[in-house]
Amino acid sequence: WFFSSYPEVELETVTVNVTIQDFVADVVSELVFRNVQQVPKEIMFIFPVDSNTVVHTFHATMGDSCIEAMLWEKEEAQKLCKATPGMESLRYLKDQWDLWGRVFACFLGTLPANGEVTISLCYVQELPLQPDGAARFCWPHELFPWIKYTSDFSHSLPAGQISSKEEMSKNLRFSISLRSARGVSHVVINSSHSPLQYTASDQTSAQVFLKSSPWVQDDLNLIVYYKGPHTLSAVVERGDPKAPPGSLLGHPVVMLTLMPNIPEVVPGPGHLGEFLFLMDCSLFQDAQVPLTSSAHPSICPQNTLLFLLKSLPLGCYFNIYSFGATFKAFYPQSVEYTQENMDSAMGRISSICPDLGGCDLLGLLRSIYSTPLLYGHPRQLFIFIQRKISSEEEAVMAEVYCYRDHHRCFCFPANRCVNFHLCQAIALETKGECVCIHSRVDMTSKAVKCLQRALQPMASGISLHWDLPPGLEVSLIRKAPETIFQGHQSSIYAQIHGQAQDAKVDEGAVTLQYHVGNQFFDYSLRFSLSPSSDDRLPVHRMALMHLLWERAWEGTSRTEKDTWQSAVKSSLTLGVPSPFTSSVAVRMKHRDTWHRDSLPADSSILLSPSCNLVPCQLLWLRGFRPVLFKSTKFWVVQKCQLCLEMLGHKAPDTETLTQVSTYRKAVALQKANGSWALTTALASALGLSKADIEGRRPSEDVDPSVWATVLALVWLNKYKWKVPWSELLEAKACRWLQDQPEVQLDECLEAANSLLGCFVEPTVFRM
Repeated sequence: WFFSSYPEVELETVTVNVTIQDFVADVVSELVFRNVQQVPKEIMFIFPVDSNTVVHTFHATMGDSCIEAMLWEKEEAQKLCKATPGMESLRYLKDQWDLWGRVFACFLGTLPANGEVTISLCYVQELPLQPDGAARFCWPHELFPWIKYTSDFSHSLPAGQISSKEEMSKNLRFSISLRSARGVSHVVINSSHSPLQYTASDQTSAQVFLKSSPWVQDDLNLIVYYKGPHTLSAVVERGDPKAPPGSLLGHPVVMLTLMPNIPEVVPGPGHLGEFLFLMDCSLFQDAQVPLTSSAHPSICPQNTLLFLLKSLPLGCYFNIYSFGATFKAFYPQSVEYTQENMDSAMGRISSICPDLGGCDLLGLLRSIYSTPLLYGHPRQLFIFIQRKISSEEEAVMAEVYCYRDHHRCFCFPANRCVNFHLCQAIALETKGECVCIHSRVDMTSKAVKCLQRALQPMASGISLHWDLPPGLEVSLIRKAPETIFQGHQSSIYAQIHGQAQDAKVDEGAVTLQYHVGNQFFDYSLRFSLSPSSDDRLPVHRMALMHLLWERAWEGTSRTEKDTWQSAVKSSLTLGVPSPFTSSVAVRMKHRDTWHRDSLPADSSILLSPSCNLVPCQLLWLRGFRPVLFKSTKFWVVQKCQLCLEMLGHKAPDTETLTQVSTYRKAVALQKANGSWALTTALASALGLSKADIEGRRPSEDVDPSVWATVLALVWLNKYKWKVPWSELLEAKACRWLQDQPEVQLDECLEAANSLLGCFVEPTVFRM
């Protein structure tokens, strides 16, 4: 499905050269397809493009003609699009194709019977880090040669007939070059490949070749391990000596990859943060019951908000938004999590009214993003949604992408939600998580689990300090984020300009500093200022992409004409798409082939009758299947998991429903600091009388709140197997108990176990 809706158009030959330098990949590929039928086929090429990928070169050859895609400034491109026949097919494709997401699409025309088309595709890509610091590169199984596996036993084949493996090696040429100043350690590839061959004596470069495609229909997964620590790495790329002085292309660019070492347990104060809960009002259609009601919580999304609010730590900030045709906030801006503010929010939850009108998630996100970040409180969003967001998916993703370094999103689409893949994309872009919910009880448990992840230690206060030879300066193209979450990375780009006073000094250094709680960390890295030349400029291309998007978001005015024109010119030269440019494709004879750089700025030459314009654009498709390399399996697994959960679901018995309802009552009584007060309401929730509780208090010296908190904590553990959402609530209670002076926990625990008829061990206090 990457290439054509017709399976009769087969991929026969694949030639791929991948160069990976630390965490950036430069891919040059040639794909030969053939129409194996005796009838012509209308064909198109579709390739997924995520926010970390830049497709900069595309052309297709059929017979004596060639189709080449090229970038033009937006206004010129719009003129050309109006003159391009068949552009309405691309607009139709947005809604009718079965794929979802951002793609590069180009109509190639009619491929005759037994005809052949050769696709040349080049792109650069930031590679994700694995948790162990390795780089991961993917190539989709759809772009491996199609082989008829008639037999894999060559000894049984007739004389002169080749085996499938031999045919694969003949039709697949896949080379991978690896470079790193730290040294290449080893690779892990899920297909047959040659041994890793070092091409430098210091093992800073190596090469490996594929012998066959991965087994069955697996995507190629290449994991590259480098030597040394992975907290900080640098790739320096020389500028283009032909580029104009002062331009981005004319100076070296350095790409820094940050993956801070974050300890699992952080001593000191509780985790801070800003937690924003975005609730689709349609979820409350059947939820108009008060929090103190004994109604079944599976029909009450208020239950989810109850557990989330009660689980927050003191000192953080929070807000709750409801959205439908319009959106409302509980508070004009996020408020500190205190007892007063928590009680106020709890009282407002029941006032959320169902709204089955529109779904203005875009307006709500824009409003949130326009509010300033709170220093020391990383912003994290929890989005609960079940309605369609009409045709605003692309605009939503543009907003999310703009602020992806400033927040993280956890998305919870309902199982009937048509925006599941949008939620998945939002979560991936912000390094959060997308969890499909199948019931309201399911929503509570999964939301609390994600909140546990959101409360994990994180790196904050991130700063970079440069040490360059006198005469050299650095200017950041993409700045360091304020926060990096556990297990994630961030790529920083900077331009080095000036002239070193001492030409013999060819090293620079950078120091990464950050905090995790009260702990301070710093790492220094030295890097060469005389890297080997790379005419393909992959790092410059990635840096330029970030620069152009940042200029677009900041609303660069035409008063900065020189800077703006220089950036756009670099975009056109390197083929880097941006908000200022659009793609145009031209069909021409081989003898008429030209390059974009040779054309004038005015597009009038392409409007002449001798030019044959072809529909070609970056599109946002709105189908049902996501266009990510690994997403097809994810979609299948998600659907299978949903089916299994639906088949295996049993209606809870009456006793369990009653216990869950009572459990919620007890939770609603917990204070913001984690303690409980000894009240009649608590006694009722625990199935006791206040006189029983007061009479079994170990001694008069035990504070009533301490006794009530120990009792509630033991009661929560007694029924934890039925409602496993109390981990954060228990942790708050334990922290509060640990802060109390002269607490007799052993006596309290013994008395609580006796009163409740259970046996909870002292480990419940986590001391």
